[in-house]
Amino acid sequence: MKGQGTRFVSKMSNSDQLPAQPATATAYWTVGPEKGELRREDLPAPGPGEALVRTLYSGISKGTELVVHNARVPECVAEEMAAPNQEGSFPSPVKFGYLSVGVVEAGPADWLGKTVFCLYPHQDRYVVPVESLTEVPEDVPARRAVLTGTVETAINGIWEAGPRLGDRVAVIGAGLIGGMVAKLLRSFPLGRLQLIDVDPAKRAFAETLGVEFSHPDDALPDCDIVIHCSASEAGLGRALQLAGDDGDVIEMSWYADRKVTVPLGEDFHARRLSIRASQVGVVARARRHRRTNADRLQLAVSLLRDPGFDAFLTGSSPLAELPDVVQRLSDGTLDALCHVIEYPVSGDPAIDPATTEATR
Repeated sequence: MKGQGTRFVSKMSNSDQLPAQPATATAYWTVGPEKGELRREDLPAPGPGEALVRTLYSGISKGTELVVHNARVPECVAEEMAAPNQEGSFPSPVKFGYLSVGVVEAGPADWLGKTVFCLYPHQDRYVVPVESLTEVPEDVPARRAVLTGTVETAINGIWEAGPRLGDRVAVIGAGLIGGMVAKLLRSFPLGRLQLIDVDPAKRAFAETLGVEFSHPDDALPDCDIVIHCSASEAGLGRALQLAGDDGDVIEMSWYADRKVTVPLGEDFHARRLSIRASQVGVVARARRHRRTNADRLQLAVSLLRDPGFDAFLTGSSPLAELPDVVQRLSDGTLDALCHVIEYPVSGDPAIDPATTEATR
């Protein structure tokens, strides 16, 4: 995810508005294993080509953010897994996150008042170069726009997979990313599409998306493409079983520091199967020479005009409760696809120091 931005660039003019004096912001930091807190920090005035954004909503990308929360980012990929506007470094202290939507309050005149998406951590106000911003279309609700980064991830996986007319496709793992991939693929002229998960309760979610659901034991074989999103060893093994001869398995799961055994014996070689990684940090190789990260983000936010994406927004909490929310997601007492954090209009989260830290 490192190095993503958008193509929007603007220069300061004489009419650009700047705040009268430096202000403060409130941001969420991971400060140790399973330990997070809200911190006050100085907020600089925007300089030339920069914008001050007041956050409306941010989304928790549970898979990656819980890896950070649990201090499980492998040292060998720490630099590659840094978020675009991250501060600090893994394992901690680190300010991490990348699903933020807000309103431009100061900066270049042609950006003032616009609703924007930014790959920024959980913070109530921030200053960034305008090329880091993606304008949210007027017909996309700001709350739904927090999904821009996850739709972008799904787009990248589909570009990597390259489905063709009449293909038989399986998506394993009906979580946030797997569900996103399945929803986007539903509009393709496929011969077959199944969303596969071990949890039978996911059937209702699949029906909401308009996608056929299957338990792994009942899934149909001989697939042209299997997209694996379950982050489980069993799911990857089943993906290889469901892929047809010469079929492709697109691995979208990130296992962090977990060791995974892949069944490359049996008929893997005899059936000439392929496993390819997909990671959103760079544009999929099939489009890398003709699409930028900015193009991909712009496409993602435009797709969010579809109200069907609201099915992925499964709860909300105020900023002051964010440390507790992250811990509840981690220990399983809170279940969510994308949990939305809401920011106070005043910019003051009314933080209670006694509740700014979450520990097990």
